[in-house]
Amino acid sequence: MLTSFFVTIRSVVLDVGETLVDETRIFGRWADRLGVPHLAFFGVIGGVLAEGRQLMDAFAIIKPGFDLATESAAWRAEEPDLLRENFGAADLYADVRPALTALRDAGLGVLIAGNQPLEAGPALEAMELPVDAIHVSEAWGVAKPDPAFFERVRVEAGSEPEEILYVGDRLDNDIVPAKAAGMHAALIRRGMWGYLHAERPEAERADVVIDSLAELPAWIKNSA
Repeated sequence: MLTSFFVTIRSVVLDVGETLVDETRIFGRWADRLGVPHLAFFGVIGGVLAEGRQLMDAFAIIKPGFDLATESAAWRAEEPDLLRENFGAADLYADVRPALTALRDAGLGVLIAGNQPLEAGPALEAMELPVDAIHVSEAWGVAKPDPAFFERVRVEAGSEPEEILYVGDRLDNDIVPAKAAGMHAALIRRGMWGYLHAERPEAERADVVIDSLAELPAWIKNSA
């Protein structure tokens, strides 16, 4: 799906989970932690998301009374040296580095800004990605879909809203609030939300729906 009008993009800002980072192994480790087969856990997650419920509902179905903060703290205490619910360079999607490099080579500002804990900042920095800056919501004290998050994106990008393309895998957290902030938005069709959300009528609000970050440089060039 492509827009029928011309746009000028000067900055590309990307979400993290399922936009840059494949979260499969993270949720696999959670399944192990909760003592259920991976397929069963992934199936329950898919079910609750398809019903429009929250991700944490899947955890509560598997483990009634589940509390994320409590469980995460216990896990960290028991296995402090393991990744647990975190990610590393091996979890990047294969298209990330080439696409980010191509965007930078095209003279665009490239930033990362997503709903992530403080620990995600150093993890992303250690990957030495070809970006201008990396930001996580916990450091900002505001998270998507709050309009204040997208105002902070605008400030950090140093561009007008209509010159910014926000890229993410969710309608509710990424596409709808980015468009409300006056930005352009690209919906990437991957991950637990991406495939589901791309099928919803609201996906038409995205300026473009992509299957890979590799599609972005050409779309931006052709839209200029």
